[in-house]
Amino acid sequence: MSAWALRCRKLVKRYGAVTALDGLDLDVRQGECFGLLGPNGAGKTTTMEIVAGLLDPGAGDIEVLGGNWRADKELRTRVGIALQETHLPDHLTVRELLALFRSFYRDGPTVSSLIEQLGLADKRDTLFLNLSGGQKQRVAVGCALVGDPELVLLDEPTAGLDPQARRRIWDVLGKLRTEGRTVLLSTHHIDEAERVCDRVAVVDHGRVIAVGAPGELIARLDSTSLVEFRVEGVADIAELPGVRCAERLDADRFRLAGSELHPMVEALFARASTAGFRVVDLTTRQATLEDVFVKLTGRHLRD
Repeated sequence: MSAWALRCRKLVKRYGAVTALDGLDLDVRQGECFGLLGPNGAGKTTTMEIVAGLLDPGAGDIEVLGGNWRADKELRTRVGIALQETHLPDHLTVRELLALFRSFYRDGPTVSSLIEQLGLADKRDTLFLNLSGGQKQRVAVGCALVGDPELVLLDEPTAGLDPQARRRIWDVLGKLRTEGRTVLLSTHHIDEAERVCDRVAVVDHGRVIAVGAPGELIARLDSTSLVEFRVEGVADIAELPGVRCAERLDADRFRLAGSELHPMVEALFARASTAGFRVVDLTTRQATLEDVFVKLTGRHLRD
């Protein structure tokens, strides 16, 4: 068996004058949870639809579980798919919906075990119409799992959900990781990518611009510790010890970046004392994948 569940080479997809994918390369290992991280319009959904066999690339090569959609008809039984906009029959219950999709496959989990795995035991006889957004999304994920797939494709699985509903989906993803199943998901949520993904590909303008474990990508930054604050008075923060980068965010708000927090904070307050300005509203944090994206592209994920 190949070590790779998915390999994409130089994928290109254009819609008229719009280039959705511009030579995208991607390698996903067997058994990992791999995230496509990028803003809306980066090409994530187009990539997912091509990987799912729902869309032909204009150019490039793709290998899914060692085969391809045109030559290997059995792939349909080996890949589970939940797209961002999944429309399911409103007037079927959770149990009926999962039973319907389960009937399409020869092998797979029982409906009752799947309902338990999704945390929907108390909603098994509830109409899909009457479920919350998060519960509907879990049912959609369940429909992707009914055939016991080797590869699970989830396009923005927590888009539009509240924090509690998102954590429920993360719990399901955690179980899939424990089972050693390969998962490819797309997201624009930093915390989601950092929490559930073994590796991520940062996608922008139809290309993968960085790949690695979340911690590895963050560690590649010159500065992994950040201090943000406002000042009262005339600030003098030039050449502070331990600070690799100092920037003005607006009229009285600044950010310092370096490798360690404490030396930067100590240097800042020492300078404030001697220069006669006051530091207020100070916050500290460690760098995230958002900072990685800004470093690579010069803009924020939600810009």
